[in-house]
Amino acid sequence: MNAREILKITLTLVIIYLAGGVILASVYSVTSPVIYKLNKMEKEKALKEMMPDADKIEKLGDWTLRDKPAEYFVAKKGDDATGYIVQSYGKGFGGYITLLVAIDKDLRIQKVKILSHKETPGFIENVDSEKFMGQFKGKGIDNIKLVKVETTEHIQAVTGATVSSRGVATGARDGLIFLIDALKGGIKNETPPKD
Repeated sequence: MNAREILKITLTLVIIYLAGGVILASVYSVTSPVIYKLNKMEKEKALKEMMPDADKIEKLGDWTLRDKPAEYFVAKKGDDATGYIVQSYGKGFGGYITLLVAIDKDLRIQKVKILSHKETPGFIENVDSEKFMGQFKGKGIDNIKLVKVETTEHIQAVTGATVSSRGVATGARDGLIFLIDALKGGIKNETPPKD
């Protein structure tokens, strides 16, 4: 192979890479706004599911948990606050589980929803069931403790998915701790990891 052939191959590759870059940039510029709009709509829908009786849900601010950015919101009916929604994270078996936690004015959890995860599908389906998630309703800070025995006072772990169960329970508890601190005016920007 001589210098001329090497130069020809190099120029061909440079042209291909440049063309590919232009195509990718064009696709990104078209799809990015659409993806942003869809994500925003999905988030608004998830927030409304958490507090269906609210007329409006307003963002109160941002916070950080385990170096991950999160948000928290107030749900209102008219001008009165009816509850709060906190985005939180818990460490599962396959990575972090992203949650939304709905909390009433008495600072008791009303609902927990899994937004995203990297858990094994069969295990997380048992965790993301009404049987497990329903245990959080009405629980305060002292009652969000994962146990492996039958209980009504605390949260009973899902057999075979204890790590995922713990991740959801820890994330819900950390979200509630953060909200209590935020409402008291002593916002701790980061809750130390407990897992």
